Amino acid sequence: MDAELVGRLIRREWPQCCIQHVCTATEYRAALNTGGFDVILSDYTIPGFDGLAALALARARHPATPFLFLSGTIGEERAVEALKRGATDYVIKDRPTRLIPAIRQAFALVAEGERRREMEETLRQNEERFRQITENVAELIAVVNLDRRRVYVNPAYAKLFGEPATETGADAFREVHPDDQARAHALFEQTLATTDRQRNEYRLVLPDGAVRYVESHASALRDADGAIVNVLLVSHDFTARRDAEARLREQASLLDRARDAIVATDLQHRITYWNASAERLYGWKATEVHGRRVDEIGLGFDPVRFSGARTELLDRGEWRGDFRLRTRSGGTVLVESTWSLVVENDGRPRSILYIDTDVTERKKLETQLLRAQRMESIGTLAGGIAHDLNNVLTPIFIALEMLEANATTADDRLLLEKTKSSASHGAELLQQLLAFARGTEGRRSRIEPRLALAELQQLIGQGLPPSVTLSVRHDDSPWSIQADPTQFKQALLNLGLNARDAMPAGGQIEVITRNVQVDAPLAEANPGVRPGPYLRISVVDTGTGIPPAIIEQIFDPFFTTKPAGKGTGLGLSMVAGILKSHGGFVQVESEEGKGTTFHLLFPALIESGPPAHALEKTAATARGEGEAILLIDDEPAVRDTLQLLLQRAGYRVFPAEDGTAGLRQFAERELEISLVVTDMMLPDQIGTQVVRALRQRSAQLPIIAISGTMASGHFNELLLLKPPVECLSKPLAPATLLAAIRRGLGNQPSAVAPK
Repeated sequence: MDAELVGRLIRREWPQCCIQHVCTATEYRAALNTGGFDVILSDYTIPGFDGLAALALARARHPATPFLFLSGTIGEERAVEALKRGATDYVIKDRPTRLIPAIRQAFALVAEGERRREMEETLRQNEERFRQITENVAELIAVVNLDRRRVYVNPAYAKLFGEPATETGADAFREVHPDDQARAHALFEQTLATTDRQRNEYRLVLPDGAVRYVESHASALRDADGAIVNVLLVSHDFTARRDAEARLREQASLLDRARDAIVATDLQHRITYWNASAERLYGWKATEVHGRRVDEIGLGFDPVRFSGARTELLDRGEWRGDFRLRTRSGGTVLVESTWSLVVENDGRPRSILYIDTDVTERKKLETQLLRAQRMESIGTLAGGIAHDLNNVLTPIFIALEMLEANATTADDRLLLEKTKSSASHGAELLQQLLAFARGTEGRRSRIEPRLALAELQQLIGQGLPPSVTLSVRHDDSPWSIQADPTQFKQALLNLGLNARDAMPAGGQIEVITRNVQVDAPLAEANPGVRPGPYLRISVVDTGTGIPPAIIEQIFDPFFTTKPAGKGTGLGLSMVAGILKSHGGFVQVESEEGKGTTFHLLFPALIESGPPAHALEKTAATARGEGEAILLIDDEPAVRDTLQLLLQRAGYRVFPAEDGTAGLRQFAERELEISLVVTDMMLPDQIGTQVVRALRQRSAQLPIIAISGTMASGHFNELLLLKPPVECLSKPLAPATLLAAIRRGLGNQPSAVAPK
């Protein structure tokens, strides 16, 4: 009846609950084995069984399940004993209204116990995690009470100072250097006073007397009421970093006089050292850049390249490459840069060392050398082409002039003139090709700059629009030069037309002459140039200028910025080739939006003397008197045409198809032959070999050397002979050859030999 009453009370509160009622010890044990109960309710007095024994069984098998006694005879003493043995509560049967609250309270106690166990487990895990962290980090960690005594220190202390340092209750600052004690205590006091996290640096003295530098951070620890109870000290040993920085400063001071720019920064690229060479190279003083990021002071780093260099530096510890940087004055320098990570003894990087070498001039020299090599390669190809084409053009020129004398009608003369003009145009194209390719030489004479530039001013001015003005200025009494007149004009015409094209909205072109001295360093910077007096002709325009990105390419063959059909890309290449062939060089200065200046430097002739071309016309009109001439040329068309020209001019001609045949002819007719005309490109031997063999037989024999690809080396070698050999380039004009023959035979004064 009691069980039924209790069941009704419980189901009234929890209608869906499950109740299992047992009456004997056997049933009770079976139910405990089944388990799954949220609460156990038991009478205190059970026939054949004891309530306390039932409690003991329940606590043994299900210690967390609430156990309540229901009894009318338990009494106060028994109730206390039951609670001591683990009962959750007891309810007197004659007070059934207390049953439901007692069960609820039992459930609450169970929930509270579960929460407490979870909190204890969490606390245990946190304590274990804290222990693992503090015992395995390199930093020194200490908890200090308000009396400056140690409550806790981590194993790092014992590792550094030995076991005495771990003693609880020891003076927290006893290892601090005597001179730094005040600073350490101030750190502690400031933490208590401000409750903010504090930082300071001081020295620690090890048992062996060694000194370590530490950076210490202090934080206040509070209790549940917010009161400060302890102070946490976390100290980092930065001795290795300090030593590394000291070594870096010492090394940098030794390298302060080095030619390379040496810079040191932290890992965020903030500058900590900037040597004297960096000041000289970039223009900023060390005091102006200290603490600023190296990529933010105005050097103009390419951000993508800078980021890639930083990534490689962090991955590999070093980076090497080059940067084009801006100086404070606005100039540009090319540097080869080496970045290195400076690491501490523990392997952690602390700073970055940069060493920058200025390679601007070296790169310019390399560029000039590569350009010269490219031009030489193109010249080799062009020379072979020019040789064959000049051999083709030579008979045409000679035949046209010979036919011109016999033309009887206006139509014949017009046809001959058109043919001659076309042939001349082809010859000029060949000369341009050789001029830009390798500086092949033509006939040279003395040029007076005042007269030549006055003529050019009229010629260039005819091709200029009204919006473009042209002026010529002579800063000195300009020195004369020895040059090919045609190539001289071509070079200045090209620069004048380029200047015109660079000023679509109009502007000014000024040609300026100045006498200058080229010193040894400038000569060495331009291969093939010798120190000495030079005439500098500057062509200055106010046009759009040349972008820095392409200024190194403007002299490359076929490079042009003009639209298709507007330029071949040979103009500036030809100018450079002409100057090179004359022993000179070209310089360029340009700024976008402000114009361009080209400086042409020709070796000067300071001594005076009459121009040679005035003598040629008269000499060409004189006829021979039957003198015998040996003519050596492997091209039948050239040989036959020259033979006919010379025979009509009054000479006897003995032709030979190669050097061997020519030497044989001379051996047979040595006393008869007065002069030799020989090609320099013969199938069996070089023309210089033929010339030397002839001079061995007859030391004073007049010789004229002709070639379509006469190289300057061959000219110089022949001009050193006594008497010098006259050198002519194909295609030949009849007047030029006949005048040279008269000079060779001694009927005219000797002309100035080509250089």
